Amino acid sequence: MDESLESGEGGNRPRGDHEPARGRRLPIGARPGAAILFVVNPSSGGGKAGREWAGVETWLPSSGLPYEVVFTTRPFEATEIAQKAVRESRPVVVAVGGDGTLNEVLNGFFRNGAPIPTSSKLAMVPLGTGGDFRRTLRIPIDPKEAIEVLRSGMVRRLDAGCVTYQNQDGSTAVRHFINIADAGLGGDVVYRVNRGSKRLGAMTYKVGSGLALLTYKNKPMTMVIDGSTHELAKAQQVVVANCQFFGGGMQMAPSASPTDGVFDVIVVKDAGKIETMRGINDFLNGKHLDNGNPKIELMYGKRISVTSPEKVRIDLDGEDVGFLPALFEIQPGAIEFITPR
Repeated sequence: MDESLESGEGGNRPRGDHEPARGRRLPIGARPGAAILFVVNPSSGGGKAGREWAGVETWLPSSGLPYEVVFTTRPFEATEIAQKAVRESRPVVVAVGGDGTLNEVLNGFFRNGAPIPTSSKLAMVPLGTGGDFRRTLRIPIDPKEAIEVLRSGMVRRLDAGCVTYQNQDGSTAVRHFINIADAGLGGDVVYRVNRGSKRLGAMTYKVGSGLALLTYKNKPMTMVIDGSTHELAKAQQVVVANCQFFGGGMQMAPSASPTDGVFDVIVVKDAGKIETMRGINDFLNGKHLDNGNPKIELMYGKRISVTSPEKVRIDLDGEDVGFLPALFEIQPGAIEFITPR
């Protein structure tokens, strides 16, 4: 997963890796009374997760896995449920839903910007809208195969991003992400998608992207990447990537790895609407960095601040959380995650 890369202006990608070369087999049920906690968001994917989970529960009791299921009923409840489980060091906390559900459960592993001391591991059964995070780690889309990963997979230490940003009311908030954060066009896309129906699945993001692009105007932004300042007279978006995919399957950061201790920062400068639409297949296939386009730049960094004199939306893991100014900081190996071998 972690290949050596040439350096960008923002710094060099480290050649080391903070996780062991071989993961350890997770001893499910090794402690008396241990249980896997499935945190299910039945509303994810326009209700898709709830419908598919009903099918899962017809065979899950015969799997031999000790488990408990909790269903969320409102936004941010998954964070509260996960945080209680993490403080109790429940062996495995599983996010069942889309990337937004995973983000809520992930945030239950942190408090005041720092990891909560725990032996709990995080895992995912992807049943939601985008399913972008799972693509980097190759988590199966089939629920039975994804749950089998809990038994046969490996535990890896993954990086997490910690973001300090501005709320709608102007107050400051702190939140974590595990996949990709974005300032600019992506923030507008997510804002639009999360206020509409998600019954189209991954196509929801493609439709939302097209509609948002029609009305979006590029904004002036200032980035500071590990102390190096970059003034952008106009920018379409600044993407801070821990993993590779976002927006319903777009490979925005084809070389990003959640185990290398550094963000891939992709800057799309003053790109126009027509040229963006013409290049959409390159973004989908991860080829947009191969064409020498001066309006697209890849950099690397551990601490990225982004500001703008205009109102610019940000999103974290497909959740529209607030606005610039924002500070994105890497937390290497902050989360133990169960992945396929």
